Amino acid sequence: MKPARILVALATVAGIATTALYVPSDANVTPPAADEAASFIKAEEIIQYGQPNRLSLQSSVAIVMDDREGVMLYGRNVDRPRPIASLTKLMTALVIIESGLSLDEQITITREDRDRLRGTRSRLGFNAVFTRYDLLRAALGASDNRAAAALARTYPGGQEAMVQAMNAKSQALGMLQTRYADASGLDSGNISTARDLTRLVAETRKHALLHILTTTASFRITDRASGRELGYHNTNRLLRKVTWDIALSKTGYTAAAGNCLLMQTTIGERPLTIVLLNSWGKYSRYGDAKRIQQWLQKAERRVPPIITARATPG
Repeated sequence: MKPARILVALATVAGIATTALYVPSDANVTPPAADEAASFIKAEEIIQYGQPNRLSLQSSVAIVMDDREGVMLYGRNVDRPRPIASLTKLMTALVIIESGLSLDEQITITREDRDRLRGTRSRLGFNAVFTRYDLLRAALGASDNRAAAALARTYPGGQEAMVQAMNAKSQALGMLQTRYADASGLDSGNISTARDLTRLVAETRKHALLHILTTTASFRITDRASGRELGYHNTNRLLRKVTWDIALSKTGYTAAAGNCLLMQTTIGERPLTIVLLNSWGKYSRYGDAKRIQQWLQKAERRVPPIITARATPG
């Protein structure tokens, strides 16, 4: 059972309120103990022996960051601003959680929440009532645009204040090439870079709740008005693969943005942030993630044994 499932199960058994799962942490990156770090192949050795220039991806923008050392293992157009589609919703959720708004508050879906820009559909019917927590689950896990719109509408000051708060947070994080235009990502004015998005990942890692909301493979939410339950699957298909250990996840797609994927994951024993933007083809972003996984595994095997032995105590 993955950590997210364990935490959810414990919370359910103990009857813990959903807001109790919001657990902040002060550190962006937790360095390993000295003897633990020594047992790992260093990032510089992965770059030297892994030949990242030979890694061929279908995404026009990509970054692979070693989170333990803060070193970029692979980069492609990492500072090129691109539309980011529903990756936007990760900042939406971060602002909501850090605002301190009650996650148990019930929110009624209205016609104001419908997508007037692209006409995307939603299973959240008008006059249905969901908790803010369930809307976060739908927005992040199922990438529901109407859920994101309802979260923005009910933010203090409404949608305009929500977007202002998102942009203020991005500037505070040093995401200087990032701009937000709405809470869902439907507007092509939501723009960022791969490098900026690694900063967003580092910030979201402070919140255990975002781990749960973005990595639960399947979940159900309840319409408090009718009692009807809606079942969803996470939009990241890799969460249903046993070969992946994913701590944070978000997908996105619009015609302007292409297919996008953001993950904080562990390959082998190496924590990584992976951002893939503008990957054309329905499954190409997942193919790229698999290519990165295979490349890293091969790169570690290419490091000469004498180097690995020298890095290990004794």
